[in-house]
Amino acid sequence: MDKQIQIEVEAAAFRRLLAHLQERTDVQNIDLMDLAGFCRNCLAKWYLAAAEQQGVKMDYDAAREYVYDMPYEQWKQKYQK
Repeated sequence: MDKQIQIEVEAAAFRRLLAHLQERTDVQNIDLMDLAGFCRNCLAKWYLAAAEQQGVKMDYDAAREYVYDMPYEQWKQKYQK
């Protein structure tokens, strides 16, 4: 697999993971942390770090909104138990 195809496959897998987590609002971040050692907030931090490495100006709230597909406070009110 050449490098560009690898990047595209990795990006597609990441987008699918995000879509899955956005669909599974019943799964709480604490459950993810306990079972997998990461949560949606971790993904947002990793996304932010990757963006910054590419010179993209972004803040943590914008990264969380990308991961949660809505503002974090809205997600908490709707889904956090």
